[in-house]
Amino acid sequence: MIKNVAIVSLSSGILGESFIQFEVEIGLKRLKELGLNVKFMPNALKGLDYIKEHPEKRAEDLLEAFRDPDIDMILCAIGGDDTYRLLPYLFEHNELKDAVNDKVFLGFSDTTINHFMLHKVGLKTFYGQAFLPDICELSSEMLPYTYKYFKELISTKTIRQISPSDIWYEERKSFSSEQIGQPLIAHPNNGFELLQGATVFSGKILGGCIDSLYDFFNGERYEDMPILCEKYHLFPDKEEWKDHIFLLESSEEKPSPEKYRKALEYFKERGVFDAVSGVIVGKPMDETYVDEYKKILVDVIDREDLPIVFNVNIGHAMPRCIIPFGVEAKVDADQQIISFDHKI
Repeated sequence: MIKNVAIVSLSSGILGESFIQFEVEIGLKRLKELGLNVKFMPNALKGLDYIKEHPEKRAEDLLEAFRDPDIDMILCAIGGDDTYRLLPYLFEHNELKDAVNDKVFLGFSDTTINHFMLHKVGLKTFYGQAFLPDICELSSEMLPYTYKYFKELISTKTIRQISPSDIWYEERKSFSSEQIGQPLIAHPNNGFELLQGATVFSGKILGGCIDSLYDFFNGERYEDMPILCEKYHLFPDKEEWKDHIFLLESSEEKPSPEKYRKALEYFKERGVFDAVSGVIVGKPMDETYVDEYKKILVDVIDREDLPIVFNVNIGHAMPRCIIPFGVEAKVDADQQIISFDHKI
């Protein structure tokens, strides 16, 4: 049972801005109602400019959260786009390796990069939700499907299995205080879609936001990101991808089909699709480019025997489940279940 939660701002510092404090209060109230004690790490609330200018302070917060014996869970505030800048402060002198211990770590989006950092030092992490986008949701309550998995995680420190949501929600067009209590527009959901390959496959899941993974190799957003990722060997080699399932989900930027294809080509060049046992893909926000993404996945991967399951409720499209990284997973497209064996 998780009791003490630390909130960290490892990417964007928006959590500290005055215009968002009404959302923070909603989230804090919900966490307290769940019986959780909340600690904001020292720099988490210092705002956009400070966080942007001080990656070393973000790194300090993460290390301190791991070192604090009273903290059970590290919850990321939100994503962003430059958490890669923490790399020198976490790896130059084995700082992260020396600090890390078996705590629950939860985040998604740009936090993909942090998951790969923690994977590198051997920690099993949890992907799919964050404080502002999920706990602070402006509806009258947390989205039920999202809440179900968050409650399971804080109650058991595990996720045993996931299944599809019956509905999906359109992206909220405004996040002003006038939206408090306003429901999201919902649509029926189709469940997991098997694009090709065997209906049942297994492996340890690793991956995340395709936009962030694209930036491992492409310096359009930040010229030094591929350089630093290569220096600290953040993206696993082909051999390390064996017996893994590759998770991909797309951001609110809704990457163009051209960018989506280029990202997949980067992964292919690194041998990922020759090594993994399957690919699972999150539902795109607002179902943008659904048909295009499906076709590109099949075209670029170009391996008929490799299972690809599309439309998993993970990542940026709401609602969101939580997927454990680093434990054996079994994907069953017929039964519409992904189950996890935490004994392995």
